This record gives sequence, C-alpha cells and structure tokens, in this order.
Amino acid sequence: MFSLRTVSSRAPHLRSRRGKSRTGRWPVRLRLRWLRSISHLSNSPVLVKLAAGAVPLIVVGLGLAILAAGVGPYTIPPSHSVGLLLEQIGFGESSAPQTERAIIETIRLPRILLALTVGAALGVSGAVMQGLFRNPMADPGIIGVSTGGALGAVIAIALGLQTVFALALPGMAFVGAAAALALVYVVASLGGRFSMAALLLAGVALSAFMAAIISAIILFTSDLQAQREMLFWLAGGLGASTWTDIRISAPLVLIGIAVAVLFSRDLNLLMVSEDEAKALGVRVVLTRNLLLLAASLITGTAVAFSGAIAFVGLIAPHTLRLLIGADHRALIPLSAIGGGIFLLAADTLARVAIAPAEIPVGVVTALVGAPFFVLLLARNKARASML
Repeated sequence: MFSLRTVSSRAPHLRSRRGKSRTGRWPVRLRLRWLRSISHLSNSPVLVKLAAGAVPLIVVGLGLAILAAGVGPYTIPPSHSVGLLLEQIGFGESSAPQTERAIIETIRLPRILLALTVGAALGVSGAVMQGLFRNPMADPGIIGVSTGGALGAVIAIALGLQTVFALALPGMAFVGAAAALALVYVVASLGGRFSMAALLLAGVALSAFMAAIISAIILFTSDLQAQREMLFWLAGGLGASTWTDIRISAPLVLIGIAVAVLFSRDLNLLMVSEDEAKALGVRVVLTRNLLLLAASLITGTAVAFSGAIAFVGLIAPHTLRLLIGADHRALIPLSAIGGGIFLLAADTLARVAIAPAEIPVGVVTALVGAPFFVLLLARNKARASML
C-alpha cells in the first residue's frame, strides 16, 4: 500500500484528516489511495491511453452484442435486435414480435452479458497474473484455481447435486477454486518464506494432482449422462446462462476488478522490483496478497458459471499490452473490455458455426489461443536470442 507520508506530502490539505476517521484509519487510507490514483491518472498520458483504447473497444463490443442478439437458429433482424436491446435499458419500446422478444430477453441477452462478465474476469485476472509473475505467458489458471473449480464442478455432477439445488454446480466450482487457492498458498508458505516461484511450482503440482482426480472421477462414473455433462462442462460453455447467473457473478467480478484497478499503480512498481516498491512506500506483501485474492476471486467466479475456458486471460491482456504498453492503470480496465469482447466473439462463433448444434466455447478459444501461444513463445525466444 502507498505510504501515507508520501501521499500527505503531495496532498497537504489531507494531512489534518489523517487518522481522524470515526471508523478508524482504513477508510482514510482507502480515500487517500483513491485520490492519489485519480491525481496520477489525470496528470499523465494514462487517461488519454485509456480513452483511446476504450472507445474503439466499446464500439466493437456494441456492434458484436447486436450481432450476437440476432444470429442463431432463429434469426432476428438487426433493427429488431437494436430495438429490443434499447428497450431493455429503458430507451423506447420495440415493436418486435413476442417470439423475438422472448428469445432476446430470456436466452440471448443473459448469454451476452455472462460472456462479457466472464471475459472481463478472465482478462483482468490474466493481466494481474502476468504482472505479478512478470511473465507475459501467465494466465488465470497458473496457480491451479481453474483446475480447483473444475474439480468442484465434477464432484457436484458426480453426486447429482445440481438436481437438488440449481446453484450447486457453480457453488461447488467456486468452493473448489477457493480451496485450491488456499492450499497452494499454504504449500508455497511452508518453511516460513513465501515466494512467487514457490507459488507457481505449488500451483503446477496441485493442478496436475487435481486433473488426475478429475480424470479418475470421469473414468469411474457409471452414469453416461453424468460423464457427458462433465466433459461438456470442462470444455466450457455459456449455453445455460440465466439472469440469476448475472446477478450473482457480476457483483463478484466488479469487486475483483475494482481491487485490481485500485492497486494497479502498485503492480507497476512490483514489476520493476520489490525492493524499489518498498522504498516507494508500497506494502509489498499486502498488495501482492490482495491482488492474488482478487484475481483468484474473479477466476473462480468465471469458472463457476462458464466452465474451464482457456486462453482468454492470455490473449486479451497480452494483445493490449502490445498496443498500449505495460502500464496497468490502463491495461487492467482495457483487459476487462477486451476479454469480454473476445469471449463474446468466440461464443457467437460457437453458436453459429454448426447451427443448430453448438461448439463448446472453450474449444473455440483453444483453437484461437493455441496458435497465439506458439507465436508468443517464438516471439519471446527470438527476442531473447537478440539480447
């Protein structure tokens, strides 16, 4: 966390309020942190960079949302799609037929919003993980959170819990993701010394172990329908999206993104050096733990409601980093928008490629992401050979 001494020296009018909050010093510190973040943003090219990136992305996202609302087994004209979408946010009243209204309101709009929510979560989580590990090839599942969520979901399907309680599947997936994070952190802290390298190794080992358990459960499940559900869920999909999913997932994702944005300047300093970050007033351990928790929270939420979707958290932040640079004050918000757009595009393609059947969206992201990963690997290798 930023040093209050540094903040108060830059904002003398805040000095007299330091430590005088009725609710304790933490609200004051958070207000100071937020004010300092805003002042740095307004006095730098970051705001220009953020606006320059956000405007075209939002335009593309709106166009893609209109397209996604209209295409599918039942095609809806663009004029009706736009009218119905505007009606949903309180602008006018559409004259579209009742059938089209029902399709948009109950099926396609929840799916569009969930794709944007999950994509934003994975994009931000990927940006944070790449910053913390100082590795452009890091992704949200690097410490085993995604595999933990997958294990929780597979256990729920094997036990038939989703037939008892509608939210049992995402609930168990979230619990599995949280348990994986806690276990990885404990293992990485053994011996009294925590390091990001130990966290990475613990995550890889735990992911392999949980993947083996998942394979065993699928192999020994006698119910063929349950096996099919497990495999389809592991491939990732947004076909069962509901408004309840949005109401639960969106607040959790927004909280995680807000924490990541709040600590984005600290993450810039951590990427340079932990010693330099300490010298500049950053509370390294607290900042690192909060960023890890935020990234894991939104990753677990994404996995809980969409299954294991790969490569979104790798492609979106890395592509934007190439375009706007590595300043996380701009990169994190833009990764949220870019991740949502990428997943919405992949889901739209998954719906129409072999209509009326669907391809799991995780298959589409993998088909795009695997070649991207190879190119990224080759690019980094070529850069290393030039040094």
